[in-house]
Amino acid sequence: MIIQVCIGSACHKRGSYHVMKKAKELITQHGLEDSVTVQAAFCLGQCANGISIKVDDKLILGVSKDNLEETFNQYVLKSR
Repeated sequence: MIIQVCIGSACHKRGSYHVMKKAKELITQHGLEDSVTVQAAFCLGQCANGISIKVDDKLILGVSKDNLEETFNQYVLKSR
């Protein structure tokens, strides 16, 4: 599974690097280092909708470090 976090200008200003860091922490916390990878992605085309991430091919909008754990649980843990 691949989690792509947009690091385009708008997402960067909203804290996408913090989202990437927290995603990596959650992967480690759940022991998923061998099956889930976090990658930076240049603009995902949803600049007006908050930080954008893709979990495999599913685009998720409005992600923040505050709601990332809930998003991770829904789109990563529940899909396993």
